[in-house]
Amino acid sequence: TNMLTLNAQKMSKSTGNTILPMELITGDNTFFEKPFAPTVVRFFFLQAHYRSVVDLSNEALVASEKGYLRLMEALEILTGMDSTESNKGSFDVQAWKEKCDQALLDDFNSPILIAHLFEAVKVIFALKDGKESLGKEDLALLTTSLQTYVFDVLGLEEVAKQHSDKLDSTLQVLIDLRNQARQAKNWELSDEIRDKLLAEG
Repeated sequence: TNMLTLNAQKMSKSTGNTILPMELITGDNTFFEKPFAPTVVRFFFLQAHYRSVVDLSNEALVASEKGYLRLMEALEILTGMDSTESNKGSFDVQAWKEKCDQALLDDFNSPILIAHLFEAVKVIFALKDGKESLGKEDLALLTTSLQTYVFDVLGLEEVAKQHSDKLDSTLQVLIDLRNQARQAKNWELSDEIRDKLLAEG
């Protein structure tokens, strides 16, 4: 059984339906609209159970990136937040944490864990808008628990702030030039461009 497909098709050298991990990260491919950070790719794979078939596609990675960025934004909001006087909100942090732990005990069910994390994300944005409240202890528990699940359990990392549009455009030109060099079988030039892009991170 193929555990990983590309655009809903079996990966095969004979059909050219293949991609290397580094090509996914650098954007040096014809399958995806842009490069994706390694941690975004990791987040994408964690959204499916490790024993299920995963289909790698541009649409799926773009959706994962949006979800990842929302999760990171919620964490940033949470770490700078003060507790409210009232602790009469509808969100039970301890019950939420128990659900997260149960997902982990269920054969490391990362998709269910992530679904629970996004329940917390909704609450965090509600807290920001003044539509929800949490006391000091609950806020501290939510903060430490969410950070633990995201960074320690799932192994996600924060991505540096995005490049400026001009820098993104320049990098895309270089990637396009490398693709053209490869199509022309100018391996020396294509390798030189690749090495310089990798050296710049």
